[in-house]
Amino acid sequence: MDELGHPVFDADNHYYEATDAFTRHLDPKLGPRCVQWATIDGRQYHVLGGRVSRAVTNATFDPVSKPGCLYDYFRGHTEGVNPLARLRDHEPIRPEYQDPGARLATLDAQGLAGCWLFPTLGMIYEEPLHHDPEATCWTFRAFNRWLAEDWGFAHGDRIFAAPYITLADPAWAAEEVEWAIGEGARLLVVRAAAPTTAVGRRSPFDPMFDPFWARVDEAGLTLVVHAGDSGVSSEGYAVDGFAATFSGGGYGPSLKNFAIERAVHDYLLSMVLANMFKRFPNLRVASVENGAEFLPDLFRKLRSAGRKAPGWFDADPVEIFRRHVWINPFWEDDLVSVVEWMGADRVLFGSDWPHIEGLPQPLDYLADAKALDPADRRKVLHDNVAELTARRAR
Repeated sequence: MDELGHPVFDADNHYYEATDAFTRHLDPKLGPRCVQWATIDGRQYHVLGGRVSRAVTNATFDPVSKPGCLYDYFRGHTEGVNPLARLRDHEPIRPEYQDPGARLATLDAQGLAGCWLFPTLGMIYEEPLHHDPEATCWTFRAFNRWLAEDWGFAHGDRIFAAPYITLADPAWAAEEVEWAIGEGARLLVVRAAAPTTAVGRRSPFDPMFDPFWARVDEAGLTLVVHAGDSGVSSEGYAVDGFAATFSGGGYGPSLKNFAIERAVHDYLLSMVLANMFKRFPNLRVASVENGAEFLPDLFRKLRSAGRKAPGWFDADPVEIFRRHVWINPFWEDDLVSVVEWMGADRVLFGSDWPHIEGLPQPLDYLADAKALDPADRRKVLHDNVAELTARRAR
């Protein structure tokens, strides 16, 4: 930060959930429909809605793979890189993965002014429960109470954890936002998916969810659409399921590689087509860890829709998108291109630390950020996320 002349704020950090994150505040009688632990062949697994989850190899995270262990793989430096071997190079869980005091000390050591903090398991557990909307809400109400207890929502005014919101029940979602506001939350996190409700699957932008959107709009909270298990189908071209498959020391590319970008593309496109920003003009949406290469195609579709439905939008739909949406690209994306597409005031730096596909150290990103002029670099590395962290009055 001394060299840059300004602070750096990381818009994509994660915790590893405590073993009782989903159960501490859950009535044990509800466990069979929500989350339980099971020991199978000496290993512990989560059981979600009665089905064993193998989305991660060790849901206790002790031991756990090292931060950024797949950095070379995602950079395309694959010569001599064995992804499976790097994933198996475990270490004991670090205190900063689960303790806010230790995490503050880590931010200091990493040279970060602050961070947004998101779930690990929490981002992939709604999909396995989507068939039971009531249980989905019970699960994430319990999860959010754990999060408030262990991390809080603005620890040291530097660590900003996001409550997870499911739209499986519109009334529940509105109530949970009200609770989060009372607890001091600055942002909320959702997955990029159409929820399954008691009356079937619905677009998240259906009027039935207007009470939720109206409260977010009124409170001026930032809504983060974060990568997770959105249930995107490969339609038979690849084996579905969240966990990537490493075998034989290599990884075979397939349509599944693009599931995250497909999900957020459809979510954000549908959001603009539904005129959500006309109905709720104070909404601010940040796409985090979803990449950015979907943007040119999304812009083409918006312009096409604008031409075919004159008068539907109040302005150029691409400009509407740029006014209300911020993009955190994958760290391996071409940052200069993303800034050209969105504008420097709509791009966010995020390291995905300490996940395996993230950066080994957050400020490793500075090498990529040097391609920007100093004013734009400051916006991407600090100012934009700082703006979104503050609630915005209507």
